[in-house]
Amino acid sequence: MQKEGERLIPINIVDEMKSSYIDYSMSVIVSRALPDVRDGLKPVHRRVLYGMYGLGVFSNRKYLKSARIVGDVLGKYHPHGDSSVYDAMVRMAQPWSLRYPQVDGQGNFGSMDGDPPAAMRYTEARLKKISDDILADLDKETVDFQNNFDDSLQEPTVMPTKIPNLLVNGTSGIAVGMATNMAPHNLSESVDAIIAYIDNKEITIDELMQHIVAPDFPTGGIIYGYDGVRDAFHTGRGRVVLRAKVNFEEIGNRNAIIVTEIPYQVNKAEMIARTAELVKDEKIPGIYEIRDESDRNGLRVVYELKNDAIPNVVLNLLYKYTALQTSFSVNNIALVHGRPEQLNLKDIIHHFVEHRHEVIVRRTQYELKKAKERAHILEGFMKVIGTQDSLDKAISIIRHSANPQAAKEGLIQEFDLSEIQAQAILDLRLARLTGMELDKIRDEYDAIMKEIQNLEDILANEGRRFEIIKEELLEVKEKYGDERRTEIDYSGGEMSIEDIIPNDAVVLTISHAGYIKRTSLSEYKIQSRGGVGNRAATTRDEDFLEYIVSATNHQYMLFFTEKGRCYWLRVFEIPEGSKTAKGRAVQNLINIEPDDKIKAYIRTNDLKDAEYINQMSVVMITKNGTIKKTSLEAYSRPRVNGINAIEIRDNDQLLGAWLTNGTSQIMIATKNGKCIRFPEEKVREVGRGSIGVRGITMEDNDEVIGMIVVNDVENETVLVVSEKGYGKRTAVEDYRITNRGGKGVITLNITEKTGNLIAIQNVTDEDGLMIINKSGVAIRMNMDEMRVMGRNTQGVRMINLKKNDEIAAIAKVEMDKDVEEESDENGEGVESTESNDAEINVTPQLENNSEEDKPAEETGDSDSEE
Repeated sequence: MQKEGERLIPINIVDEMKSSYIDYSMSVIVSRALPDVRDGLKPVHRRVLYGMYGLGVFSNRKYLKSARIVGDVLGKYHPHGDSSVYDAMVRMAQPWSLRYPQVDGQGNFGSMDGDPPAAMRYTEARLKKISDDILADLDKETVDFQNNFDDSLQEPTVMPTKIPNLLVNGTSGIAVGMATNMAPHNLSESVDAIIAYIDNKEITIDELMQHIVAPDFPTGGIIYGYDGVRDAFHTGRGRVVLRAKVNFEEIGNRNAIIVTEIPYQVNKAEMIARTAELVKDEKIPGIYEIRDESDRNGLRVVYELKNDAIPNVVLNLLYKYTALQTSFSVNNIALVHGRPEQLNLKDIIHHFVEHRHEVIVRRTQYELKKAKERAHILEGFMKVIGTQDSLDKAISIIRHSANPQAAKEGLIQEFDLSEIQAQAILDLRLARLTGMELDKIRDEYDAIMKEIQNLEDILANEGRRFEIIKEELLEVKEKYGDERRTEIDYSGGEMSIEDIIPNDAVVLTISHAGYIKRTSLSEYKIQSRGGVGNRAATTRDEDFLEYIVSATNHQYMLFFTEKGRCYWLRVFEIPEGSKTAKGRAVQNLINIEPDDKIKAYIRTNDLKDAEYINQMSVVMITKNGTIKKTSLEAYSRPRVNGINAIEIRDNDQLLGAWLTNGTSQIMIATKNGKCIRFPEEKVREVGRGSIGVRGITMEDNDEVIGMIVVNDVENETVLVVSEKGYGKRTAVEDYRITNRGGKGVITLNITEKTGNLIAIQNVTDEDGLMIINKSGVAIRMNMDEMRVMGRNTQGVRMINLKKNDEIAAIAKVEMDKDVEEESDENGEGVESTESNDAEINVTPQLENNSEEDKPAEETGDSDSEE
């Protein structure tokens, strides 16, 4: 309620909020989060150092309780929470946080594992010797002072540091609307670069980089690649990749990876815990045990490997998935004349040299003023006590004066002294009146006059001032300079695990329930046609293997789901498992929706090859006969959550996807045994968002079961397989070319004995075939065992099925010609050897097979065009 005499001033709340927030943000920028380019310190760090300076806890004094220091800083200069001051002081004492710590802590000041420091009442601290040089000449009017928060005391606005602190210790801070993250550097290298700049102000950044080659982090490690360093030095922004320093050892009969240095700002305990989780989730296979053997002598983390693990492969996985490789994003923002600026390497050096020059000038002016004051007093001494007569006269004046004031006036009048000189005469001890002391006064006067002349020359000669800066920097280098801790791997760049992982042939298996794994092709044994097979993967209850994909480790796999989504994985990213392993749920590897299911795949080469992805196309088929063709380029940018590959209408689903080169022929088969063949160019290329066009016309009770892409009509044959194990090979030319959208021709005479058609595949005599039935039994056979027959035959039995078993999947693999096959009289699965360098080729999708020879008459051959 408004009181009498009061006046209300209406204020727009938007304007008030804007004004207040700008004030707040400027306060954070200038008075909290960003360092001053001159001394590299934020206000809290400057106040901690000045508070310790005031308490006299220098490097050669005894330690003082941290609580005492924090209380002094809080009460005099920094009116914030005690934890803000103590946390800042603790970090200034941690050798893994600062390249050159400024505080000497005694007690528990935390650890690299993220352990907190002891409470301030338990720890003690004093200044490090290097801080003496940060505070040097503070009492010589070298810097401006300002009032503290309650105007009761004065505090420095900047430190007169001899140490290029911003460069050697770096800093980080988050302000409002901006942030800074500056890397630490080696002091010896920094001094060399600054001296090179003083000698040649026109020096280029590349020339400076011959002296200060890269950041130098307190925890060591390796800078991997130089592009980020170069960007940071030239622009003030760059991404520096850091790796741990490792070596390999043998511990017992196992190989081990030994980490002796970790990247800057990495929490060792968290890194080890995270790695253990990844090992448990089989994201990083090959690690048997992880131990932290660090002690007071240094850091040592041991990754003990399994007997079959390849150390370099495991190490690269550790680099990829854990904090053994991190990046430091340099963002050099500091306050220049109170305003935030982004600075390159030369800018930082320039501002530091400017500051040192100003400090030298102000220090020299102060020393000159003090020298002149002393010379003035010495001149008075020599006037009064220079001779015996004058001394006697002065003593007489003092003895006969009624009080000190009268004595002072008498001396001033008699000897023509200033008040300062007269007071100095009165303050002289009698001992100074001896002959020996008089000689000392004359010598001191001569020395002080030379000093005045020297100081005046310094002020008059800029070259001398820069020489002094260089001399003091060389002293700093001599006292505190050390060797680089962080090594540089100039050849490094974006990590390429492919360089380490062998490009071996593998078999990828995906079960009906969505479990996936990769297995070396050499694990599968070859059997003759008709064998019962040996056990392949163990699956969960009511689960069975549905897809088999042959590939090599370096290739890409594109996964297409029945809802029309597309996901990416590199083959080597798929967890490895033995032939009998269950595998990992696909949902753990890609972000597939819970109610979606992988229905097709494409195996491609490098998706970063622009020429390759623009030449190739993706052709998709749905259960209802819709076909769609899109450039591979539309699927070449992997996203974590996948992309829409095709729009799926109600009661339809995606069946498969293939890679084509523009000159292929397409064949589509249905479960009722119909098949259509037409040229790929009959399907026009559309965008990723399009639905597609009709590929085949079917009866109401029919549906598409598969599609093949034929590239070599003369040598390739068409293999069709029914669910009860019957199959046959037919020449492609037996299927006449028609237009897209026709009804097709009979490809297999469907009977109750054969069951519905479930698979179509294009094969040659050089191909091998892998068959897996729903009970998990696997068999491999060569296609040259299966003769090519006419389109009007029923086919042959391809695998002996027990009880009500059915074929789950087939996949094509190329066999090594030198492989020897064995079979016993009963056809019971006799294993044989196989060359390890069997090459995997092509691969299309999942389907099923069978075998027994029986001709059948053709039941029809209809073909129509839409």
